[in-house]
Amino acid sequence: MSAVARGRLRIYLGAAPGVGKTYAALSELRRRHDRGTDGVIGFVETHDRAMTESLLDGLEALPRRTVVHRGAEFAEFDAAALLARAPGVAVVDELAHTNVPGSRNPKRWQDVDELLDAGIDVISTVNIQHLESLNDVVEQITGVRQRETIPDEVVRRADQIELCDMSPHALRRRMSHGNIYPATRIDAALANYFREGNLTALRELALLWVADRVDEGLARYRGEHRIRQKWEARERVVVALTGGPEGATLIRRAARVAARSRGGQPQPSALMAVHVVSGEGLTAEQPEAMADQRRLLQELGGTFHQVIGTDVATSLLDFARGADATQIVLGSSRRRGWQFVSGPGVGTIVAREAGDIDVHIVTHEQAGRGKGLLPPIAAAGLGRARLLWGWLLAALMPVAATAILHLPLLDGLGMTTDVLLFLLITVVVALIGGLWPAMAAAVWGMLLLNFFFTEPIGGLAVYGADNLVALLVSIVVGVAVALVVDLAKRRSGQAARARAEASTLSLLATSVLGGHEPIPALLRRVRETFGQDSATLLEQDDDGRWRIVECVGPDPSERPEQADALVSVSDTLALAMRGRVLAAADRRVLGAFATHVGLALERQRLASDAAEARRLAAGNKIRTALLAAVSHDLRTPLTSIKAAMGSLRATDITLTGADRDELLETVEDSTDRLNVLVGNLLDMSRLQTDTVRPNIRPLGLEEVVPAALLGTARGSTSVEVPDALPRVPVDRGLLERAVANVVENAVRHNPAGAEPVRVAASAIGGTVELRVADHGPGVPDDAKERIFAAFQRLGDAPRGTGVGLGLAVARGFTEAMGGTLTAEDTPGGGLTMVFTLPSEHGGGTGTPDGQQMREVT
Repeated sequence: MSAVARGRLRIYLGAAPGVGKTYAALSELRRRHDRGTDGVIGFVETHDRAMTESLLDGLEALPRRTVVHRGAEFAEFDAAALLARAPGVAVVDELAHTNVPGSRNPKRWQDVDELLDAGIDVISTVNIQHLESLNDVVEQITGVRQRETIPDEVVRRADQIELCDMSPHALRRRMSHGNIYPATRIDAALANYFREGNLTALRELALLWVADRVDEGLARYRGEHRIRQKWEARERVVVALTGGPEGATLIRRAARVAARSRGGQPQPSALMAVHVVSGEGLTAEQPEAMADQRRLLQELGGTFHQVIGTDVATSLLDFARGADATQIVLGSSRRRGWQFVSGPGVGTIVAREAGDIDVHIVTHEQAGRGKGLLPPIAAAGLGRARLLWGWLLAALMPVAATAILHLPLLDGLGMTTDVLLFLLITVVVALIGGLWPAMAAAVWGMLLLNFFFTEPIGGLAVYGADNLVALLVSIVVGVAVALVVDLAKRRSGQAARARAEASTLSLLATSVLGGHEPIPALLRRVRETFGQDSATLLEQDDDGRWRIVECVGPDPSERPEQADALVSVSDTLALAMRGRVLAAADRRVLGAFATHVGLALERQRLASDAAEARRLAAGNKIRTALLAAVSHDLRTPLTSIKAAMGSLRATDITLTGADRDELLETVEDSTDRLNVLVGNLLDMSRLQTDTVRPNIRPLGLEEVVPAALLGTARGSTSVEVPDALPRVPVDRGLLERAVANVVENAVRHNPAGAEPVRVAASAIGGTVELRVADHGPGVPDDAKERIFAAFQRLGDAPRGTGVGLGLAVARGFTEAMGGTLTAEDTPGGGLTMVFTLPSEHGGGTGTPDGQQMREVT
């Protein structure tokens, strides 16, 4: 059964209630009904508007389904009844409506999607304030938050979107006349939601959104008609998420930036959200909020990424540069003013270091409301465990050293030795914990030295310049060593990463130059390089659904949001990996891998297209030759038959018995020749389409050869096929046809009066050879391969002797059985055709893959 064509969706979009969406939808249904289309009203909300209700007359309306929820009854759209009714077109009003719990689907647009899948055309309505990406903007304009929203993608997928436009003044006049709301609600509506400023802003939003949809259609038209003039480069927007409640606002703002940059829907490569987690893999600040934000991002057509980094600003910029982002959207800092004493915020650093990437800092309700008593202190990048050990040693080692120096055995040590011991402690802490624990150890050690070992003992005063210098030097040396350790670690890490990246990119460049590494091998290399469980290449179709092109490893990602690491290859391709979150700096190399995977896929598809083109070209060549054969060689026997039959039917001439017998013989010979020509054409067609499937079984040539020579003229051949020859695994029918074609060709070229064509068989090693030798003019060495090409004849072959398919069919059938057919000179002059076939126990099964095939008749 053929698949049902998907129905078409037509949406009437309005800036506000009352602009005439439902009226327009019913008018369209009536227009189609009047033209003979089977139309039904699935669900319409008239709001008691007289002009809208007048359009219901004469149109079939399905009854609503009653749903009971929490003791109350609700009249809902009956999607199941409409599917059973299966009209040609249906009106289903209020596309963004949320169904009562217990309904067929949570949302009405999901009901409509089922209708479309069933082949039913749907006419629906939606207001601009219900679009998910504009929800927060509408709330800012009107002060009313819409609870019922619909993903922009659902509306964008509509086949037709028509804007029901009305000026704010006209809409307010309709409201005043009672054409929208009852009289009891008019004054409140005009004073609140239907203020002229509100309506103007909503109208602008609707016009801009529809204009974006028009640009999409124009871009699609240009692509379909191969219009290649330069367009502006696609913007790639990265939005930074912290897991806080402001994330939804930032995502919607970024989605609008991404959409308006090209006048269309954000693609996975155009809108990316990134969340930076610490090197220890700490979770988001509010996991529930982050999960909601990921769902919102998916609805708006973007992708979510998580990267590891000890410095948020640096990791964010690394990610943006690795993703070739053109704009970054992040929220205002939630730190309180006094907390900036520890340094500038992330937004300030990103804006300063972004270079040619535009930075948008968006205000939100949480700005300046951060919690915490202390300003954030950046870790030295040595890891959480080392930092904790550093602070622990900084607190305990100076105390332990003080206790040791008070032992009676060490009473004779001087101030210099004491300072050196505490300096050693500072160095050890610096090597383990970095800068801040070392500074704490130096200060703590100085205080202990001052209190217990510097005159006056038991106080914090310092007598003597040498004691003061010693204490200060211990602090300075500790800080210097900590800075050196921190810098050395960073440089060491950078050098190791640079070496690894250089090695990886070198291998990748070698693979690019070779151009022969298949996609699964590339994905395995990606998986091994980044230590992932699986690597998957995903592709998005025209309907927005993702499918797996290639994957390696268990549990592959079926959609981008399932990946732990994701990089976009193009607008429709993405490389998704599962296993662990990657550091932001890894995206540069990952992006290079993704680009190469995309090139490999394109190269593979181009190779497939080229092979298909070659196949089509070969088919065209065969068809051209076939037309030539039909126009010449096949017409010759037909002409002979027609002429002979015409003479036999003629009444104005007298034919003797001998004449009649000669004409009948001509008809019979021409029919036989025509039968052979048509058979060879059909056989060649089977060979060209690779539909020859031999039924292999062991046979003796003494069984096959006589049957192949039944149509040969008596005395034209001599046969030498010993009964003791090994049996050969062949398809009897194919071998008979191949031998018959070769023998017929030999007899045709064997001169009159010469020795008969010799057909002889012999066993050589693990094979059996069948030789067909004639004594004709022979074939030059450079033509011995060309004679096996389809429609190939030597230049002296007369017209009407064949279409040049006999030898091509013979070789094709022989090779299909695992044998070979070659040509060589006959001693004394002529041509010998040599069949070489494997024997039953000497060289295989007779088929290239050794599999038993079904018989082809």
